[in-house]
Amino acid sequence: MEDKERLMQEVIRQVLARLGTEGANGAGTSQFGFDSVDAAVAACEKAQKSWQWDFSLAQRIRIVNGLREDLLQEDCIEEVSRLALEETGMGRLDDKILKKRLAVEKTPGPEYFTTRAISGDHGLVLEELSPFGVIASIAPSTNPVASVYNNTICMIAGGNGVVFAPHPGAVKCSLRAVELVTRSLAKQGAPEGLVVTLTQPSMENLKALMTHRTVRLIAATGGPGVVKAALSSGKPAIGAGPGNPPVVVDETADIRKAALDVILGCSFDNNLPCIAEKELFVVNCVADELKKHMLDQGAFELKEPDLVKRLQELVLNPDHSVNRSMVGKSAPYYLEKLGIKVGANVRVVLVETTEDHPFVQEELLMPILPLVRVADFDEALCASLRAEHGFRHSAAIHSTNITHMSRMARAMETTIFTKNAPSFASIGVGGDCPTAFTIATTTGQGPTTPLSFCRTRRCVLAGAFRII
Repeated sequence: MEDKERLMQEVIRQVLARLGTEGANGAGTSQFGFDSVDAAVAACEKAQKSWQWDFSLAQRIRIVNGLREDLLQEDCIEEVSRLALEETGMGRLDDKILKKRLAVEKTPGPEYFTTRAISGDHGLVLEELSPFGVIASIAPSTNPVASVYNNTICMIAGGNGVVFAPHPGAVKCSLRAVELVTRSLAKQGAPEGLVVTLTQPSMENLKALMTHRTVRLIAATGGPGVVKAALSSGKPAIGAGPGNPPVVVDETADIRKAALDVILGCSFDNNLPCIAEKELFVVNCVADELKKHMLDQGAFELKEPDLVKRLQELVLNPDHSVNRSMVGKSAPYYLEKLGIKVGANVRVVLVETTEDHPFVQEELLMPILPLVRVADFDEALCASLRAEHGFRHSAAIHSTNITHMSRMARAMETTIFTKNAPSFASIGVGGDCPTAFTIATTTGQGPTTPLSFCRTRRCVLAGAFRII
């Protein structure tokens, strides 16, 4: 363990040296990267106070717009996308580029805020949103750069400062993302230290950050352990919980379109997004037609029982927990491990299973899609409820029956429910909604926006102030 820790320290030191963030004394502190939790929080606190009190709303809008413009530069988008893919070994380059663009273009900024005013016989009430102050943002390995961009814009839009804690498996790309953010903010005239990051990813530093007296809010995007730690910190927290999103195709669906949508959603960034389709329940009378169209549009069906068993042994541990080294690989990667050569056009491994199969019950985060035949919509809905495990995260349906769509939406109670589209429509790809890479199911905020990172303040003026 000590050798592993030393190796990690050396990797981080080299990264910091390459990025030019290491100080002359070797302390590793800089305008954006800090070894010390106390130093990072202190720098952020100072900058946040200036950001809140010295910068007008118009100035914040200008600075955030400038940040968007800088981060959308083609060379920057491709650089951080390649870096994330190389470092984590998860996902698809084309989808990572799309995710970065999405995070920059469709994350709401300061323009998202409005003031609520109520006037009556007894006076005037104003309710406005106010920053928490310094926010600790814990970034995941599945969406490290997109989360940095998305959370940065959301959090500073409301007047907050941010201290990022990168995932140990995504240090390089996270540091680079924060560097690009801070470089742009400095160019636009924002206070130095408004967005910073820790450079030493460890449980000790993470705990120190989450319990630091100056940190006023924690945003945790990651595994159950990180979310549980955030919720146990004694501070307000925004926590993204687990999911296992089912998708239903009933007998009334546009089957050809449903097939393509499911393939696209399930394979998006190799199924890393928590909203992506994880298991498919299809009404039996249209199952063969659906499967035919899926095979025509990027799926490869694995039929032989011995190969299905070998695939299960490859991607799952004996206790059916996920083999983390297999997360986010491409469909051809898994098939090649089984001795099957396919073209790059294959995006999903399709496996017809029963409902009790671990591919259905476990969230794989892989483009491996179990297909389960059901007798009718009622059976599909019941199976979806069981497979989703009550997480109330995400679900989808392909149907033209408004009653089926309404019943599933009401029964699932998921934070995100997508109808007749790939799952990624719910984060803004082909859907008219803002993007979010923290889907706060555990703590209830849902897809986060700038409003999620602010608190409501009420100002009351007693006495008549009606003008009607």
